[in-house]
Amino acid sequence: MKNTKNFHASWSSRWTFILAAAGSAVGLGNIWKFPYIAGENGGGAFVIVYILCIVIVALPIMVAEVTLGRMGKKSPVNTIRDLIKSSGAHKNFTIIGWMGVSAGLLILSYYAVIAGWALSYIEHMISGTFQNVNAENASLIFDNLLKDKSELIFWQSLFIVMTIAVVVFGINKGLGLAAQILMPLLFVLLIGLLIFGYQQGDLAKAFSFLFGFNFESLTWKAVLVALGHAFFTLSIGMGAMMTYGMYMPKDSGVFSNVLMVGALDTLVALIAGLVIFSIVFVNPGIESSAGPGLMFVSLPVAFGNMIGGLFFGTLFFVLVTLAAWSSSISLIEPAIAYLIESKSCSRLTASFSLGFIAWIVGLGSVFSFNIWAEEKIAGFNFFELIDFITANIMLPLSGFLVAILIGWMLKSKIVENQLLDDSPRLFFTWQWAVKFVSPLAVLVVLIMGIYPRFAG
Repeated sequence: MKNTKNFHASWSSRWTFILAAAGSAVGLGNIWKFPYIAGENGGGAFVIVYILCIVIVALPIMVAEVTLGRMGKKSPVNTIRDLIKSSGAHKNFTIIGWMGVSAGLLILSYYAVIAGWALSYIEHMISGTFQNVNAENASLIFDNLLKDKSELIFWQSLFIVMTIAVVVFGINKGLGLAAQILMPLLFVLLIGLLIFGYQQGDLAKAFSFLFGFNFESLTWKAVLVALGHAFFTLSIGMGAMMTYGMYMPKDSGVFSNVLMVGALDTLVALIAGLVIFSIVFVNPGIESSAGPGLMFVSLPVAFGNMIGGLFFGTLFFVLVTLAAWSSSISLIEPAIAYLIESKSCSRLTASFSLGFIAWIVGLGSVFSFNIWAEEKIAGFNFFELIDFITANIMLPLSGFLVAILIGWMLKSKIVENQLLDDSPRLFFTWQWAVKFVSPLAVLVVLIMGIYPRFAG
C-alpha cells in the first residue's frame, strides 16, 4: 500500500464548513437549472416532491459522505481504500473514490464553459447590449456566443483561472475564506434581486406558481427529474462532501451541519425561482416552461425591457457567476487532495496541473457548440456525452455505492462512534434511510436515466 499522509488541517469554525459545503452545493443547478425544471414540471407540486427527495434521499447520502471523510481524514480515494481494508469490504468499492475525483474534474470541464456564458453576459449587461432587446435578437446574441469558439475559450479560461486562484491557497486561506466572502455576498445579491422582483415583477404570481400545489400537473417523469436534481444539487457522488468532511473537527456535529447545508441550498433554489418567475410573469411573451434558454435568452429580454433592468440584470449574472465559482472550487479539491497525499505534489503544482487538465477537456465542450456540432458519439456531442456520463451514471452510481458501503459493509460500531452521540434519534432514522430508502431511490434514478436513452 502506498504511503499516504493524513491531513491535519481543519476548518476554522463550524460555520466555515457550512458555508464551504453550501458553496459547493449552491451552483448553476440552483439558479439556472432548478427554476426551468420547476417551470417545465408544473411548479408547486414539483417543488414539494423535490424537497421530499432532498430530505429522504439526498441528505442521508450526504451525511454518509461527510462521515466517511471525517473517519478517513484523507482524500476520497485513500479514505475509501483504508476503510474497505479495515472493514473487509470488497476492494471494488475503491471505485467510489476514483469516480468522485474523476467526476469532479469532468464536471468542472464543462461547468467552466457554462459559467463562461454567465461571465460573458455580465459584460453584455454592463455594455447595454440587451437594452430594449426582443426575443429574436436575444436568441441571436446567444447563438453568436456559442458559435464564437475564441470568445468561449476566453471566458472558459478566465473561469478556470478564478477557480485555481482560490484552491491554490489551501483550506482556510483559500476555500474557507472564499466561502466566507462568496456565500454572504450571494445571499445579499439574491435578496436585492428579490426586492427588485417585488417592485418591478409579479412576485405574488411567482409565489403562487412555486408554492401552489397542483398535483394534477405532477407526472412520474417529474418525480424522476426531482429525484435526480435533488441528488445533483448537493454535490453528492463527486467526492466533494467527503473531502470537506475530512477537514471537519471530530467534535463537530455531522447531522446539524448537513441539515443546515441542505436548508441553505434549498432556500437559494427557491429564492432564485421566485426572482426569475417574478420577472418572467410580468413579461407576457416569456413562458415559464422556456427550458434551458430561460436564463440566457428569456431573462435578458425581460431585464432589457424593465426599469433598472440592466443594472439588476448585471447583478443577476454576477450572482450566477458567484454560485458557479463556489461550486467549481469543490469540484477540483478532491483531486488536489489526492495528488498532495499520494504523489507528494505541492498544492500549487496540483492546482495548476488539474486546472490545465480540466481546461483541455473543456475545449471539447466548447467545440461541441461550433466546429464539432455535427460530431456525435452514440448520438451525443462531446458536451452532452460528458454531461450524460457524469450526471446519469457516475454520480448516481457513486452515491449508491456510498450508501451500500456505509449502510451494509462497514462495521456498525465504527459508524455509531461517529454519529450516535450526535443525535441518537436522527442516527437511527438516518441508518434506516441510508440502508433502504436512499439506495433504492438512487438505483431508480440510475436505471431511468440510462434505460430511455438506449431502449429504442
